[in-house]
Amino acid sequence: MWLSQKRPERWESPAQVGVVTLEGDPAAVYQSGERRDLPVFAPGGYCWRPALGAEVLVLKTGAQGEGACVAGTRITANVAPGEVRIQSEGGASITLGADGTIRLEGDVLVNGVPLPGTGGGEIWS
Repeated sequence: MWLSQKRPERWESPAQVGVVTLEGDPAAVYQSGERRDLPVFAPGGYCWRPALGAEVLVLKTGAQGEGACVAGTRITANVAPGEVRIQSEGGASITLGADGTIRLEGDVLVNGVPLPGTGGGEIWS
């Protein structure tokens, strides 16, 4: 084979953004085409399943990039520098403020009992 006939290798980024087409774990994500059965990863102790239509980061794995996994989603919450927020699709959230505060949003239940003043309707006795 002549050098002029050798096809150049196509380089692809090891990380690309895609849109979830089948939610859950494993997930399916559309990038330049749909990839199915992608495992979903999250930080230790944190459970997460990407929702349909979410924009996610897909990382290539394996020696030749033959595998892939979903590693996270684009930040949509307004988070100040130094803050950490865990937020659900339904709007409930826990925010750890850079100033040491903890903010809870949504109905708060402690062992199944609503915490007073959080919209649960019951009062502790």
